[in-house]
Amino acid sequence: MALSLAAQPALAGDVVINLGYAAAEGSSYAVLADKFEELAEEYSGGSIDVKVRCCGQLMGEDEAFKAMQLGTVDMHVITGNNISPHFPLMDAFVLPYIFEDKAHAYRVLEGEVGQNFAGQLHEATGVHLLTFGFVGDRDFYNSRNPITKMEDMAGLKVRVPKNQVMIDTFSEFGAAPIPLPWADTPTALQTGTVEGADNGTSFIKSQKFYEIMPHFTVLEHFTYFSPLFASSRIMDKLDDSQREAVMRAAHEAGIYQKEEMTKQVDGIRAFLTGEGGMKTAEFDRSDFIAAGQRVQDKYSADKGDDFKALVAEIRAAAE
Repeated sequence: MALSLAAQPALAGDVVINLGYAAAEGSSYAVLADKFEELAEEYSGGSIDVKVRCCGQLMGEDEAFKAMQLGTVDMHVITGNNISPHFPLMDAFVLPYIFEDKAHAYRVLEGEVGQNFAGQLHEATGVHLLTFGFVGDRDFYNSRNPITKMEDMAGLKVRVPKNQVMIDTFSEFGAAPIPLPWADTPTALQTGTVEGADNGTSFIKSQKFYEIMPHFTVLEHFTYFSPLFASSRIMDKLDDSQREAVMRAAHEAGIYQKEEMTKQVDGIRAFLTGEGGMKTAEFDRSDFIAAGQRVQDKYSADKGDDFKALVAEIRAAAE
């Protein structure tokens, strides 16, 4: 009996999961993380206790993926482009204008292509991709001038994540990209170290960038998603029923985030250019799209067979 009792914690003991994200409370990250916390605790019958740590309390996005590989962080929400240094195949999804529309993006990510990608990522890194969640666009904002055509981007000092596709894209747009970690971005914008940047629509509001950036452009050059990732260390702590609860909770939280954020985006853009005081202008996207296609072609030519195959699968899903 003593042996049986001793074995119980390993089989189905209470498990504490620390789930981090680097964005502010009220961001799209919070929508996903908070719903996952609620559902994982419910579906596990209380044997899982999820503790959500917002605002970079655990660490920044640039460090979080490696920490999950090492097992020092349990779970983290990380924007896809920040995974590329650890798993370069992610750059296929970062390519400018790679998705024709949201329906195309969801067909790819929620279908066989997305499932295969998650499997490849886990095999290569040991990190579990639990859900892709909401797909949004990175809206552009700056302090220098309105963007009405690509020439208006010339020489503009633009903050970009440390992602080579994004750096190359803004160079192709004629801007002067400056790679900075997310944690350094608000200060850089306030001090003028950079004159512009792009973020998911909800981030511009939750970070209150509308208070310091007067110009807003719905450029829709990059599609972004911020998956929920888990370390193998925390997943291996779960028994079968707990693992099923976590997977179910992640799937449903991703759907919830998708529905909630889709409803919010138009309202947030209206706020930014209304009460938020940002100014927008009619603009011609055609040169931006052509520049994005050049970046796509460059990366497809330079990368390996796995990358080319993934790009081909993404393009085929648009048809």
